[in-house]
Amino acid sequence: MPEAPITLRTTAAVEDYLERISDLIKTKGYARVVDIAAELKISQASVTTMVQRLDADGLVDYEKYRGMVLTDAGEKVAAYIAHRHELLTRFLRHLGLEEHVISRDVEGMEHHVSPETFDALARLNAHLETNPTLRDSIKKNA
Repeated sequence: MPEAPITLRTTAAVEDYLERISDLIKTKGYARVVDIAAELKISQASVTTMVQRLDADGLVDYEKYRGMVLTDAGEKVAAYIAHRHELLTRFLRHLGLEEHVISRDVEGMEHHVSPETFDALARLNAHLETNPTLRDSIKKNA
């Protein structure tokens, strides 16, 4: 599991932005304000304000009209966020939930679960993945 960056003091909004920026860079090769606004369904002005804050916090390098890249610190935070997202997704899949339910619930949960709980979920996921009988019995009761 990626370790939480020591200075990780982010809000759910900051995490959502970093997650979207990282995803855009992975899929398109770049991230622009207009793309983030479309993904998050908010105004470009709101995105610009947040991106400038992320730039000031050292999480992105932003050039007006050109887009942005994640800094090393931003990459670490984004990797940690992605890992948490994946842990919750795997756990809810083990419960046999439908993908649309999983997607909605992960978005609601991922910012509000403690690091200790994420560690416990990682251990539980590993146990369920190596014990298919237990995993299947849980799915049948879901």
